[in-house]
Amino acid sequence: MPAHAIDNAALGKYWTDDSMRVPYRAIVTPGRENNELLPLVIFLHGDWQDGTDNESQLGGYGNGSMELIDRAISTNVPFVYIAPETTNAYWPPARVAAVVRDAFKRFPIDRRRVILTGISDGATGVWDTLKTWPACFAAGVPMSGMTETSGLAPIALVPQWVFHGGKDNDTDVEKGYDGEMVGSRAVVRALRAMGGRPIYTEYPEEMHVIWHRAYATPGLLGWMLNQRLRGKACDFADYATR
Repeated sequence: MPAHAIDNAALGKYWTDDSMRVPYRAIVTPGRENNELLPLVIFLHGDWQDGTDNESQLGGYGNGSMELIDRAISTNVPFVYIAPETTNAYWPPARVAAVVRDAFKRFPIDRRRVILTGISDGATGVWDTLKTWPACFAAGVPMSGMTETSGLAPIALVPQWVFHGGKDNDTDVEKGYDGEMVGSRAVVRALRAMGGRPIYTEYPEEMHVIWHRAYATPGLLGWMLNQRLRGKACDFADYATR
């Protein structure tokens, strides 16, 4: 594990400058050279971290996601990490896009290298947002989530690394909540049937909370930061309508 560790206070506090006023925390890791544009990683928290205080989303070291920051600092890899906050146990895609749009104005971001990751309801938010803007994100890394198989076809070719516990005691790895939204194993199977090539890591003996282990996966950060859009970058100018 990286030797570095940061305090939550090292992450700046921001609010989007639109009517949503979405709170988010952000940090740029060291190592930027020659005014290069940097990849952006956005972390979507789970429902027990809901709020408006711009604090709770970083609980539990961002539920392990801040280990990506540690790893970047220890290897002098620059990127922008952002952790927004939501309410009502749901991530409206427009809320995510509002944060991306605001971040574009504040940080030196490569718009072709925007990566979404999230846990539990945040993982569902990752899939919902990818489905809404299938040509705008370089990759997705959902953990312990679920989604409907409808709408997956447009994102089948979006690079995804999916994580789930085989004995998940909250969101069943196969059936989700026994409704239209299914768990990661079924989602990955559907993506592959559509021609996608998602990476899938399942921990056979783990339950719902796998995130510290997953975010510490060797090679995960490098894989995320190496992803790039094939087509034109998005500016999310129409985010409020979706």
